[in-house]
Amino acid sequence: MARIENPDVILIGSGIMSANLGALLKRLDPYLSIQVYEVTDGLAQESSHGWNNAGTGHAGICELSYTPGRELDGSVKVDKVIEIFEQFEYSKQFWAHAVTSGMIARPEEVIRPLPHLSFVHGEEQVDFLRARHAGMSAHHFFSELEYTTERERIAGWAPLLLEGRGNVPIAATKMDGGTDVNFGGIARGLLGWLARQERCAVATGHRVTDLTKTAGGWEVTVRHLADKREHRSRARFVFIGAGGGSLRLLQKSGIPEAKGLGGFPIGGQWLVCDNPTLVAKHTAKVYGQALDAAPTMAVPHLDTRYLDEKKTLLFGPFAAFTTKFLHGKGSVLDLPGSIRPDNLVTLLKIARHNLELVRYLIGQGTQSMADRIEVLRVFYPAAEAKDWRLVDAGIRVQAIKKTDGEAGIVHYGTEVIGDADHTLSALLGASPGASVSVHIVLQVIEKWFPALLASDEGNARMKEMIPIYGEDIKRPEQAAFYREVSDRAVAALGLRRGSD
Repeated sequence: MARIENPDVILIGSGIMSANLGALLKRLDPYLSIQVYEVTDGLAQESSHGWNNAGTGHAGICELSYTPGRELDGSVKVDKVIEIFEQFEYSKQFWAHAVTSGMIARPEEVIRPLPHLSFVHGEEQVDFLRARHAGMSAHHFFSELEYTTERERIAGWAPLLLEGRGNVPIAATKMDGGTDVNFGGIARGLLGWLARQERCAVATGHRVTDLTKTAGGWEVTVRHLADKREHRSRARFVFIGAGGGSLRLLQKSGIPEAKGLGGFPIGGQWLVCDNPTLVAKHTAKVYGQALDAAPTMAVPHLDTRYLDEKKTLLFGPFAAFTTKFLHGKGSVLDLPGSIRPDNLVTLLKIARHNLELVRYLIGQGTQSMADRIEVLRVFYPAAEAKDWRLVDAGIRVQAIKKTDGEAGIVHYGTEVIGDADHTLSALLGASPGASVSVHIVLQVIEKWFPALLASDEGNARMKEMIPIYGEDIKRPEQAAFYREVSDRAVAALGLRRGSD
């Protein structure tokens, strides 16, 4: 593939983060030269690939882990779900612009409307879900969120939940404004558009092996994997969006902000159902309660997915222990190779306080198919093993910092870090990263490219792409404006409610 020598910007990795950042930068400044390097032979093959993530457009609608507890008066705090919903709206707005401007050709291949449900059982959890619904539905984001304990109504929403279920208290919430997203498809669409622009190129099969600071930015060493040849390229700004591969590159950069950073990889697996009868019965993403032994990232869910132009069902995730940082191009030496003198003490301290998690991951990876089907039956009591197969998912590398101290390894959110002179940036963290990726890369633009937004022209370009930029759509006074611009995005993306 084509390469540009000494571009203004080098993006490492071809996932949803680099794709959004590259497209936004080129829209804001058409004269920027941008080079993307990807280690695999295709684009968005790691965490952004459809089979490597849940595909949930995380908007706080159904994810019980975003409302983890209750107040003394019995109410549920909903600040986090409101925040995530707003951030996902940034993504919808920009992706709608990408469709209307021709950057993405067929939205139905990358995002589809899909109800989001929360499902619980047991009196305590039924009471919790009732309080959660009360808190959320009071906000204009969630005014259409429905709640019920009626079994027939729940069966109408998701029939598999009731098949074979005994007489236990159950409850569910549903909102039709949810989505199933192929993040890899969006990334490939945006990067395909970027590659067609002047002074831009995307190169697969290229591994960035080193980063060296220069007076005006960075010298990047790149190896072409097919012929093993290396070349060096200079850029004023480098973005490390390489997913699990970001940590090693940050360490090689030598920036003070990377000192002490470590990473802990967690593998994932799905149960997949291709039985057309069962697939036809279920059209929703249904998130449930965390299992007793599971960390927050392993909250189970039964999902409709649209992958490879086919509707299917996924259940999981099942976690697994691994020492690889990447699914396809990773090595079992990734984890031990990332241990440095500056992060050794932090990693040892974290390890001591997370032995139960390590045991859990090893146990998850050695489960039998029968064990996994028993977990599935918490959601779908009538499940039979013959209808399901096990597939590997992506690898999540949880960043560990000195400030984590005795904290658990697994926590939510994506953090933007970079050097003091604003020439290098990278992302650390995980869920709900892909869903809120536009909001995240806007932080990169605001901090590392402030001149692009300093003028009226720059702000106008941003508002054209993301009409809610600079607005606080959480406020009640903004409800009508939010609904207006959201409806436009929904129409552009083909997310009219009730379609399948």
